[in-house]
Amino acid sequence: MTLRRMLSRTGQLTLVLWAAATFNFALPHLAPGDPVDFKYSGVSGSLSKEHLEIIRTEYGLDRPLLQQYGSFWRGLAQGDLGKSVQHNRPVVEVLAERAPWTVALVGLATVLSAVVGVALGATAAWRRGSRRDAGLVMGVLALDAMPGFWIGMILLAVFSVELGWLPSFGGASIGTAGVERSVDVLRRLILPVATIALATLGAVFLLARAAMVSVLDEPFVRLARAKGVSERRIAVRHVLRNALLPVFTNLTLSVGMLLSGAVVVETVFAYPGLGRLIYEAVVARDYPLLQGAFLLVTLGVVLANLAADLTYPWLDPRVRRGKNLLPAAAQTVEA
Repeated sequence: MTLRRMLSRTGQLTLVLWAAATFNFALPHLAPGDPVDFKYSGVSGSLSKEHLEIIRTEYGLDRPLLQQYGSFWRGLAQGDLGKSVQHNRPVVEVLAERAPWTVALVGLATVLSAVVGVALGATAAWRRGSRRDAGLVMGVLALDAMPGFWIGMILLAVFSVELGWLPSFGGASIGTAGVERSVDVLRRLILPVATIALATLGAVFLLARAAMVSVLDEPFVRLARAKGVSERRIAVRHVLRNALLPVFTNLTLSVGMLLSGAVVVETVFAYPGLGRLIYEAVVARDYPLLQGAFLLVTLGVVLANLAADLTYPWLDPRVRRGKNLLPAAAQTVEA
C-alpha cells in the first residue's frame, strides 16, 4: 500500500471514529429515563430533590449537553471514559473485565464458522448438482433462517437440561482456580460458541460455495486438468486457495454483526461479556458505560476493516498497485 493511500485510509478511519464517538455520546441521551432515578428508584421517596441533584452532579448529569460532550472528548484524550452509574466504578475497569470474554467467544465462533462453512461449501461446490450439494444447501439455508436466540435455547434444552453434559449459564464457577477454572471456562464456552457459529454458518457456506463454483469455471482449472494434475491438488492448491479470498474479506468485515449477535447470545447464556454488559447498561440507563461499550465495539469494527484492507493485497498479489503481474492463470498453475 502506498503512503498516499495509507494517509487517505487513516483520514477516513479517523473521520469514522469521530462520527461514531459522537453518535455513541448522543444515543444514550436520546433514550427515555434517567440513570439516577433508575438506580435510586427504591429509595427515591426518602431522598430529597437536593440529594438527587448532588448525585447527578457527581456523575456530571446536571450539566448542559454541550458541556458533557466536551468532557466526553477530554476524557477520551486522557483515556478516561467516566464512571459507571450502575457499577460505581470507572468504565475502563468494567470494560477491561468484560472484553476478554467477548473476544474469546467471538474469536472461537469466527474460526469455527469459517472452518466448517468453508469445508461444507467446498464439498457442495465440488459436487455441484448432486444430491449431496442439494442436501447441504437446503440444510444450511434452514439453519440460517433460525434466529440466534432460538438456536441457543435449543442447545440449552438438549445439552444442559435433557442430557446434562454442559453448564447452562455463566462464564466460570465461583471458587475454581488453576487448571480446574480453565476447563470450566472452556466447558461454558461450548454452547455460546456453537450458537454463534451455527447462526453465522450460512453466510460463510454460501459465499464459499459461490466462490468455489466461479473458480471451477476458470481456464486455469481446465489447464491444470489437461496437464494431469490430480483432482485433490486442483481442489486444495488452486480452487480453494483462490476461493478463500472473498471468504476472508467477509469474515473481517462481519465483526460488527458478530458482536451484535453476541448481545443476544450472551444474554441467553448469562455470559459475562460485552454483549450482556451492553444489555445491562441499556436497562440501567448507564450513559457512561453505554458510551464506552459502543466506542469499544466501534473501534473493533474499524480495526477489523483496516486489517482487511492491509492484508488483502498480501493475500492476493493481483490487487497490489504499481506492479506488473502475470495473469491469474499463470500465477496459479504450476509448470
